[in-house]
Amino acid sequence: MKTIVEIHALQNFAPSNLNRDDTGAPKDALFGGTRRARVSSQCSKRSVRQYFASLVEQNLLNPDDVAVRTKRVLDALTQSLVNMERSEAEAGEKVRLALAAMELSVKDDGKSEYLLFLGQREILDIAKIINEKWDSISAVTNPVPAEGKKPGKAKKQAAQNADPDLKKALDKVFNGGKALDVALFGRMLADMPEKNQHAACQVAHALSTHAIEREFDFFTAVDDLKPEDTAGADMMGTVEFNSACFYRYAVVDWEKLVSNLQGDADLPAKGLRAFLEGFVVAEPTGKQNTFAAHNAPEFVAVTVRRNAAPRNLANAFETAIRVKRDESLTQKSAEALARKAKLLQSAYGGDEKTFILDLTGANLDGFGKSFSSLQGLLDAAVAAVRE
Repeated sequence: MKTIVEIHALQNFAPSNLNRDDTGAPKDALFGGTRRARVSSQCSKRSVRQYFASLVEQNLLNPDDVAVRTKRVLDALTQSLVNMERSEAEAGEKVRLALAAMELSVKDDGKSEYLLFLGQREILDIAKIINEKWDSISAVTNPVPAEGKKPGKAKKQAAQNADPDLKKALDKVFNGGKALDVALFGRMLADMPEKNQHAACQVAHALSTHAIEREFDFFTAVDDLKPEDTAGADMMGTVEFNSACFYRYAVVDWEKLVSNLQGDADLPAKGLRAFLEGFVVAEPTGKQNTFAAHNAPEFVAVTVRRNAAPRNLANAFETAIRVKRDESLTQKSAEALARKAKLLQSAYGGDEKTFILDLTGANLDGFGKSFSSLQGLLDAAVAAVRE
């Protein structure tokens, strides 16, 4: 029986510039015929991954339960080998040769060709294999192309010349390392497509439930040490911003999460809860020193659905929400979301349980089971998944 877990959140941010485009302006999109504020899914996932890191610092997650996205895997592996009492110079060369055996070359600046998303367990296990196979890792695997050969062919030649036992051992290591963020968000390894991991989680771009206007803040700064009789600013410019109530949505495929975490008994539930909590409380960091828009979601709904397709409720806001004087934009958005969810459930049916945290006082007309705290909601949602 296929189980999916969906989370919907309404979050009304004060003036801010949470997620910028290439011009420094807040990202936006056209939806339902009007311009909406937008926060990209990549930004949201990055915020959740940073939240995971904070859980590690609080000893609520094991350091091995998360991954790193880096071009500096050479440095990470070299340091692990140094911790195993290998010399730094030798370790660096052995790492280069071992990675070349997997067609993962390292450039002269010590960085890989592209960002690698690797679990901490994977990194440690790679280092252990290099340490165990130390003497069999020889310069025959050197990826430097011979004269007249293209780099791509040189990489393949290096992999072919590598010790078969080394390749076989390394091949087994690239399995995601039971890292929560790799399991949730997936990864692509261009040189090892067979080691790609399909994401258990999909995250939508957050969109404002209403139309927005672009606004500009004109700022000036004064030199503190200039003479007192000198008037005028010493720096000036503009910062673009907006204020928006965002609809945010994500869905997790429970069985895929369990599979990506290699059937671990407890980690999938722990990871699901950490993701749901992080999705609610983690914020984008863009321009927060300027705007301090720390506004928690005031409406959260988590639905556990079985044998049914996911339901992104963004179309509840296809017609942009408009409010009269003294009406709450977040409250009206919550009521529209509840109406759309009930309409779709009536039309398409399916086994579902929905848990609600509502701070808006919206009329939800019986939609979901209400909780007074986020912790209570998460406890109920995770328990429903494991039933």
